[in-house]
Amino acid sequence: MNFRDQLQYRYNMAGVVEKLIAVNVLVFVVVFLLKAIFYLFNLPDYLSEWLVFPKQLGEFIYKPWTLITYAFMHSGIWHILSNMLILYFSGRMFLTFFSPKRLLNYYFLGAIAGALLFMLSYNVFPAFAGAGNSYLLGASAAVMAVLLGVTTQAPNMSVRLMIIGSIKLWWIAAFFVISDIVQMPFNNPGGHLAHIGGALLGYVYTTQLQKGRDIGGWFEKLVDGIVSLFSKKEKTPFKKVYKNKNYSSSKSKASKTTNSSSGAKEKQQKIDAILDKISKSGYESLSKAEKDFLFNAGKD
Repeated sequence: MNFRDQLQYRYNMAGVVEKLIAVNVLVFVVVFLLKAIFYLFNLPDYLSEWLVFPKQLGEFIYKPWTLITYAFMHSGIWHILSNMLILYFSGRMFLTFFSPKRLLNYYFLGAIAGALLFMLSYNVFPAFAGAGNSYLLGASAAVMAVLLGVTTQAPNMSVRLMIIGSIKLWWIAAFFVISDIVQMPFNNPGGHLAHIGGALLGYVYTTQLQKGRDIGGWFEKLVDGIVSLFSKKEKTPFKKVYKNKNYSSSKSKASKTTNSSSGAKEKQQKIDAILDKISKSGYESLSKAEKDFLFNAGKD
């Protein structure tokens, strides 16, 4: 199994939180390399302008995709590192109570809510009109939606921090929200507004779920519909039906079916044994033959 196959296998085996982090990191690395190329050849950086979210409605109309793409753009190492750390820990707690699909709902709807509050504030409230940057980038609003979502569901969950010790989850969420409110008048008001928008989405989403209403169900259906458009549909082949001419022919077919079933059972037993080995000793403990077998089995 070559390096590319190993990466593909690890990505396929990863959970939704790990995949979101992987996509964010990949986008960050690609954008960084492209910016370096633009700098070396003295070219203007049009890439960022087409991916970050603008505060002006007129500009947004020409770039509607930025409502999502901005949440995968980051300004530096600390920016992406802090966001991904919070996403990792809050996301793992989130999956204790909700499904992976619902986590994606919170993530993307949080990003959308943060961007819309950012644009609304800059265009409606005079205090924000001339303040801060004109563009929004970063996964903070999406991450805050996940954090506040799980906090609203289980506010008294204990979280152990290395230095402080065990504290309640709502203390952590309150710290981030209060920090955004306090810092808003002094620096990056647009970014802090977006964080508040994501946090509000997470809080409202969970409170509505507790009342039996899924306010993000429409988004999940929309994503499923888009995915189905690009997914390959298997064509059902025409089937020919023949009369059994003799008993021996039917017996031969039955024998082949039995052998095939037996082979599938042995293959599944081998896969289970390899997965047990991974859970006990890790993926690196597998032999090359076992890695190849597991990768090929995943393609079937």
